[in-house]
Amino acid sequence: MSRIGKRPIEIPDKVSVTIQGQVVSVKGPQGELSRELTSEVEIEHQDNLLVVTRRNDSRVARQHHGLSRTLVANMVEGVSQGFAKKLQIQGVGYRAQVQGRNLILNVGYSNPVTIEPPEGVQVTVENNTNVIVSGINKEVVGNIAAQIRAVRPPEPYKGKGIRYADEYVRRKVGKAGKK
Repeated sequence: MSRIGKRPIEIPDKVSVTIQGQVVSVKGPQGELSRELTSEVEIEHQDNLLVVTRRNDSRVARQHHGLSRTLVANMVEGVSQGFAKKLQIQGVGYRAQVQGRNLILNVGYSNPVTIEPPEGVQVTVENNTNVIVSGINKEVVGNIAAQIRAVRPPEPYKGKGIRYADEYVRRKVGKAGKK
């Protein structure tokens, strides 16, 4: 039995869950999310809990059991609290700004890089170097944060680039000078 899959999901107050066949819809104060689960698992609404069980013990059902439970738990957490990813920009002259909904990055290229976030994702900038990506869908927030980081990943010699706030960049020494 999947250790993650067998744990029930608590539904907080102000969050409502509707299940129609394999489609799970979650509505809360932050917004509404919906996802269709695979036919290998089934989801039940019991009192104030959601329980994900697998229909049989096939390999595919076992693979999707924990995944489906985590996806539904992320939907419940997203509509109740939301998700946020923090990025830091390090480097001389590197900065970010928000223009309308778009994020504009000046990170050492000849032209600024513009990233347009999808609906439901907000991008804010603090002190020109701290970027916060927030939204209710954990997958989309993570993907946009990864796209922003991919514009200029941190390099190991000087540490310049865009990194996650909790990321540690291993530094290299570089070549030794002549004596």
